[in-house]
Amino acid sequence: MNAHQKILKRLAALPLLAFALAATPAAAGSLENMERERAILIDAFLDPGVSPAERGQRVHTARTRLIDLERMVLRDDSLVGRNTPTVKRAFDNYDLTFLVHAAIEKDMAISDSWLEQVGLTTQALMAATKGRR
Repeated sequence: MNAHQKILKRLAALPLLAFALAATPAAAGSLENMERERAILIDAFLDPGVSPAERGQRVHTARTRLIDLERMVLRDDSLVGRNTPTVKRAFDNYDLTFLVHAAIEKDMAISDSWLEQVGLTTQALMAATKGRR
């Protein structure tokens, strides 16, 4: 077999390799799933193109799913002892990570709790001035 035939044979195997890699399922852990759902909830808060009724529905749906996902993360034994930056950051920032549980513990709306954690309180907004940087 000459060099040209070897190259063609290898090129013919590339689509099979690509298919095998693409067919491998992506495995997201409980923490990653919770973070994805939390991002959906925050997007629902901040989306200016949504009516108040639709926003309420989206927040309610995401809240229900997020409660379950937060419980799953809190009970996930595979996270114990994992010293990855994602896991450390998640548990260091409890009020931002476990958004629904933190809001319930504070007896606040989820959006108010999140805004408070990122530093946007009513007082901060009222004290803000318009200006150029």
